[in-house]
Amino acid sequence: MKMLPKILVSSCLIGKKCAYDGEARTSTAVKECCETYGYISICPEMEGGLGCPRERHEIVGGSGSDVLDGRVRVISISGKDMTDNFFSGAERTLKTAKANAIKVAVLKSRSPSCGKNMIHTGNFDGEAREGCGVTTALLVRNGIKVFTENEIDEIKRELKP
Repeated sequence: MKMLPKILVSSCLIGKKCAYDGEARTSTAVKECCETYGYISICPEMEGGLGCPRERHEIVGGSGSDVLDGRVRVISISGKDMTDNFFSGAERTLKTAKANAIKVAVLKSRSPSCGKNMIHTGNFDGEAREGCGVTTALLVRNGIKVFTENEIDEIKRELKP
Protein backbone atom coordinates (compact mmCIF):
# COMPACT_ATOMS: atom_id res chain seq x y z
CA MET A 1 0.00 0.00 0.00
CA LYS A 2 1.36 3.42 -0.98
CA MET A 3 2.06 5.79 1.90
CA LEU A 4 -0.03 8.95 1.90
CA PRO A 5 2.20 12.01 2.10
CA LYS A 6 2.19 13.73 5.45
CA ILE A 7 4.63 16.58 4.75
CA LEU A 8 4.65 19.46 2.31
CA VAL A 9 8.31 20.42 1.90
CA SER A 10 10.24 23.21 0.22
CA SER A 11 11.81 21.59 -2.83
CA CYS A 12 15.19 23.20 -2.16
CA LEU A 13 15.44 21.40 1.19
CA ILE A 14 15.36 17.97 -0.44
CA GLY A 15 17.99 18.77 -3.05
CA LYS A 16 16.17 20.42 -5.94
CA LYS A 17 18.09 23.33 -7.41
CA CYS A 18 15.34 25.93 -7.18
CA ALA A 19 16.59 28.53 -4.69
CA TYR A 20 16.90 32.08 -6.01
CA ASP A 21 20.57 31.50 -6.93
CA GLY A 22 19.83 28.27 -8.80
CA GLU A 23 21.16 26.09 -6.01
CA ALA A 24 19.63 23.68 -3.50
CA ARG A 25 19.50 24.16 0.27
CA THR A 26 19.63 20.44 1.03
CA SER A 27 19.00 19.30 4.59
CA THR A 28 19.84 15.64 5.16
CA ALA A 29 17.66 15.60 8.27
CA VAL A 30 14.67 16.99 6.34
CA LYS A 31 15.21 14.50 3.52
CA GLU A 32 15.27 11.60 5.98
CA CYS A 33 12.14 12.86 7.74
CA CYS A 34 10.33 13.24 4.41
CA GLU A 35 11.31 9.75 3.31
CA THR A 36 10.02 8.37 6.61
CA TYR A 37 6.63 10.10 6.55
CA GLY A 38 6.00 10.67 2.86
CA TYR A 39 6.04 14.09 1.22
CA ILE A 40 5.11 16.40 -1.61
CA SER A 41 7.71 18.96 -2.61
CA ILE A 42 6.94 22.44 -3.88
CA CYS A 43 8.70 25.74 -4.51
CA PRO A 44 6.16 28.51 -3.93
CA GLU A 45 8.24 31.08 -5.80
CA MET A 46 8.45 28.91 -8.90
CA GLU A 47 4.74 28.06 -8.51
CA GLY A 48 4.16 31.82 -8.64
CA GLY A 49 5.89 32.09 -12.00
CA LEU A 50 9.36 33.16 -10.95
CA GLY A 51 12.22 31.50 -12.77
CA CYS A 52 15.40 29.94 -11.51
CA PRO A 53 17.80 31.51 -10.96
CA ARG A 54 15.98 34.71 -10.05
CA GLU A 55 16.65 37.98 -8.30
CA ARG A 56 16.56 38.12 -4.53
CA HIS A 57 13.26 39.31 -3.11
CA GLU A 58 12.31 40.64 0.29
CA ILE A 59 9.14 41.77 2.01
CA VAL A 60 9.48 45.52 2.51
CA GLY A 61 7.90 47.07 5.59
CA GLY A 62 6.13 44.09 7.08
CA SER A 63 5.59 40.34 7.00
CA GLY A 64 3.82 37.71 4.93
CA SER A 65 0.57 38.39 6.78
CA ASP A 66 0.85 42.04 5.82
CA VAL A 67 1.35 41.01 2.18
CA LEU A 68 -1.76 38.82 2.32
CA ASP A 69 -3.72 41.74 3.78
CA GLY A 70 -2.50 44.11 1.06
CA ARG A 71 -0.52 46.37 3.41
CA VAL A 72 3.02 45.76 2.09
CA ARG A 73 4.75 44.46 -1.02
CA VAL A 74 7.41 41.94 -2.04
CA ILE A 75 10.14 43.72 -3.97
CA SER A 76 13.10 42.40 -5.98
CA ILE A 77 16.61 43.69 -5.36
CA SER A 78 16.28 45.75 -8.57
CA GLY A 79 13.08 47.36 -7.27
CA LYS A 80 10.40 45.38 -9.14
CA ASP A 81 7.12 44.72 -7.34
CA MET A 82 6.66 40.95 -7.41
CA THR A 83 3.89 40.72 -4.82
CA ASP A 84 1.41 39.10 -7.22
CA ASN A 85 3.87 36.29 -7.96
CA PHE A 86 4.41 35.58 -4.28
CA PHE A 87 0.68 35.69 -3.57
CA SER A 88 -0.05 33.33 -6.49
CA GLY A 89 2.67 30.91 -5.37
CA ALA A 90 1.27 30.86 -1.86
CA GLU A 91 -2.24 30.15 -3.15
CA ARG A 92 -1.01 27.30 -5.37
CA THR A 93 0.94 25.84 -2.47
CA LEU A 94 -2.14 25.96 -0.24
CA LYS A 95 -4.21 24.31 -2.97
CA THR A 96 -1.67 21.47 -3.22
CA ALA A 97 -1.64 21.04 0.56
CA LYS A 98 -5.44 20.92 0.78
CA ALA A 99 -5.75 18.51 -2.16
CA ASN A 100 -3.44 16.11 -0.33
CA ALA A 101 -4.81 16.62 3.20
CA ILE A 102 -1.42 17.91 4.35
CA LYS A 103 -1.32 19.16 7.94
CA VAL A 104 2.46 19.72 8.30
CA ALA A 105 4.84 21.76 6.14
CA VAL A 106 8.63 22.01 6.37
CA LEU A 107 9.70 25.23 4.69
CA LYS A 108 12.97 27.09 4.15
CA SER A 109 13.84 29.51 6.91
CA ARG A 110 14.19 33.25 6.27
CA SER A 111 12.65 33.05 2.78
CA PRO A 112 10.15 35.76 1.73
CA SER A 113 7.85 32.87 0.80
CA CYS A 114 8.68 30.16 3.29
CA GLY A 115 10.29 31.86 6.28
CA LYS A 116 8.84 31.17 9.72
CA ASN A 117 9.40 33.50 12.68
CA MET A 118 12.35 35.22 10.93
CA ILE A 119 12.61 36.76 7.46
CA HIS A 120 15.06 39.14 5.83
CA THR A 121 14.66 42.80 6.78
CA GLY A 122 13.52 44.18 3.42
CA ASN A 123 16.74 46.18 3.14
CA PHE A 124 18.75 43.52 1.23
CA ASP A 125 21.40 43.77 3.94
CA GLY A 126 21.61 40.09 4.90
CA GLU A 127 20.03 40.79 8.27
CA ALA A 128 16.85 39.17 9.59
CA ARG A 129 13.88 40.33 11.65
CA GLU A 130 10.76 38.76 13.13
CA GLY A 131 8.07 37.72 10.69
CA CYS A 132 6.87 34.96 8.38
CA GLY A 133 6.95 34.63 4.62
CA VAL A 134 3.87 34.90 2.42
CA THR A 135 3.32 31.15 1.93
CA THR A 136 3.90 30.38 5.59
CA ALA A 137 1.38 33.04 6.61
CA LEU A 138 -1.26 31.61 4.25
CA LEU A 139 -0.68 28.00 5.35
CA VAL A 140 -0.87 28.94 9.03
CA ARG A 141 -4.10 30.88 8.43
CA ASN A 142 -5.50 27.68 7.00
CA GLY A 143 -4.54 25.45 9.93
CA ILE A 144 -1.36 23.89 8.55
CA LYS A 145 1.52 23.64 11.01
CA VAL A 146 4.71 25.05 9.56
CA PHE A 147 8.23 24.15 10.64
CA THR A 148 11.67 25.04 9.29
CA GLU A 149 14.65 22.82 8.57
CA ASN A 150 15.93 23.81 12.01
CA GLU A 151 13.03 22.15 13.86
CA ILE A 152 13.50 18.46 13.06
CA ASP A 153 12.74 17.23 16.58
CA GLU A 154 9.51 19.26 16.67
CA ILE A 155 8.49 17.90 13.26
CA LYS A 156 9.02 14.32 14.38
CA ARG A 157 6.99 14.89 17.55
CA GLU A 158 4.17 16.38 15.51
CA LEU A 159 4.09 13.46 13.07
CA LYS A 160 4.34 10.59 15.57
CA PRO A 161 1.13 8.57 15.72
